[in-house]
Amino acid sequence: MGKGGAAISDYILHLPEAESVTLSGPTALRLIRCGDGDAALLYIAILKNRGGGDDGKLRAQLGWDREKFRRALNVLAQQRLVALPGGESPAPPPPASPAPPPEDRQPEYTRADMARALEGAEFAGLTGAVEEKLGKKLTTPDIAILLGLYDQLGLPADVIFLLVGFCAERTAQRYGEGRRPTMRQIEKEGYTWARLGLMTQESAAVYIRKYQRSRQALPRMMRLLRLGDRPPAPSEEKYLLAWEGMGFADEVIERAYDKTMLKCKELKWPYMNKILCSWHEKGLHTLEAVNAGDRPGRPAASRRDAEQSAREDMARMEKYLEQLRREKEAE
Repeated sequence: MGKGGAAISDYILHLPEAESVTLSGPTALRLIRCGDGDAALLYIAILKNRGGGDDGKLRAQLGWDREKFRRALNVLAQQRLVALPGGESPAPPPPASPAPPPEDRQPEYTRADMARALEGAEFAGLTGAVEEKLGKKLTTPDIAILLGLYDQLGLPADVIFLLVGFCAERTAQRYGEGRRPTMRQIEKEGYTWARLGLMTQESAAVYIRKYQRSRQALPRMMRLLRLGDRPPAPSEEKYLLAWEGMGFADEVIERAYDKTMLKCKELKWPYMNKILCSWHEKGLHTLEAVNAGDRPGRPAASRRDAEQSAREDMARMEKYLEQLRREKEAE
């Protein structure tokens, strides 16, 4: 019954009867975030029965009917704290107000906090896997950062490992093989993942694939901006990935580049970004759409003047044609 979820029939604890049972930080955080007292009570009952109680025994202990039990069990399955019998998928949760984004603030952990966390097999295993991935022994501040991702943000261990691998690969792509990210860089990306709700392997994998697809477009976009074959700097990459994600055609990127050069006489990234963001907000992603939708509108008074001028031109033309007709008749 760890983070990955386990069937209720699986034993999850092997402790003497008199020994207390504690929840891991991420598990407690999931129970708190789900905001369901029945689900939390059922989880405690499962722990008390060492994961081996069947439905009937648990319902009897809790004094619940079958419907109440199944509802609470479904909430636990949605949080990936248990797996439903027979591989049954949990019902989708009802719409809820979005949770506030996590604060980008490192929690204070004492050495005792970290020592207790390392007593848990999951966090200890995660720490070892991260050390192997980064090719170094984690320092005490490093472990505190890792514990913050695991405990404060509630990122599952498997997601954190994907996060570390993602940051390692991105750093190698930017700065060359052999370079490794710092734990501070990993922490910053971890807060981004938490804000995006990347709390499962599946959602994290989708995010990574999308990022890699966008990266494949970077050389082409650098050439569009007349920057040659060099790799983009991190600040440049940030702009390029954003523009690629907006779905612009190459011709639109070139048009924005031309407008920037005409105005600024050099490539000013913020100015070009302002142009493209404006087009994106208007839904202009092809050159045809930009040509049709980005023309400055004339004031109403100017339009009225143009219409009046057109009418006057038409009247003069009709008068001239009438004069020609009369002269022809006179001949």
